[in-house]
Amino acid sequence: MERIAAQRWVISSRDACCLRQQTELIQSQRSDPLCLCFDLRFANLRFPRKSGVPSVAKTHARRVNVFTSSASFPLFAMASLFPQYSAVSSNFVSLFPDVGGGYFLPRLQGKLGLFLALTGFRLKGRDVLRAGVASHFVDSQKITALEKDLVNLKSPSFEDVTGVLESYQTQSSVDKDKPFILEQHMDAINRLFEADSVEGIIDNLEQDGSSFAQKQAETLSKMSPTSMKLTFRQLRAGAGMSLKDVLVMEYRLTQSCMRGQDFYEGVRAVLIDKDHSPVWSPSTLEGVTEAYLDDCFRPLGEQDLRL
Repeated sequence: MERIAAQRWVISSRDACCLRQQTELIQSQRSDPLCLCFDLRFANLRFPRKSGVPSVAKTHARRVNVFTSSASFPLFAMASLFPQYSAVSSNFVSLFPDVGGGYFLPRLQGKLGLFLALTGFRLKGRDVLRAGVASHFVDSQKITALEKDLVNLKSPSFEDVTGVLESYQTQSSVDKDKPFILEQHMDAINRLFEADSVEGIIDNLEQDGSSFAQKQAETLSKMSPTSMKLTFRQLRAGAGMSLKDVLVMEYRLTQSCMRGQDFYEGVRAVLIDKDHSPVWSPSTLEGVTEAYLDDCFRPLGEQDLRL
């Protein structure tokens, strides 16, 4: 059993500033390959794996995505938030859903994963289960007892662990009868986010005319054009990849983000100056060329990640 104490993973504006000063070091160390190796090893374990995310309060839990991707039983509690990002979507600081996001997001129902990835829409508690990100939901106050019962299993099988988790889920009554927060919008999400490009999605939103579509169009207008296009291609490619190949792809994208300017501009606008007015370069989707995107996804030769 792997318990992720998400509240212990914190990134501050000072940490982000240091990234700018240490770009060469980050690139030379291949963007935390040890952690990515750990992620893959966790995914390949042959015994039941439960990852628990009890809560997130203004934290950045880098490992949550891959634990969600690969755990046999990704478990979320009432206070859990998804995506696990503090105050802002990855696209608003010119990143992308990393650490396995390109693997599990395109495997959610319909276009839900793409919607979450591009807009940064936050899911909380039981809605994470209803979205298909979690396998089980347990009230926060029952987490300690649940972990004790799981640890006390003498020779846990998948059936044993499933039985314990389902027992606790049955006892959890918070928001039990409340519908999925996006239920009434799923048809619109599947229709509006069904496009061959980010530009196509925005055209769909602008032409739709509904208040929901207008709100999403406004949200996307604030995001990094580069980040949105990287995310769109990442999820399309990841839908047909293994987790290992997705982690390698995301490593390459991380390196491209570190070489560019938008990530640092996003961090400045959100965490340092806090003016929330980033100046993206390029500033339009049209300015992000296919040649540039091809370069971001290209293998790195001797510098590529090996898992």
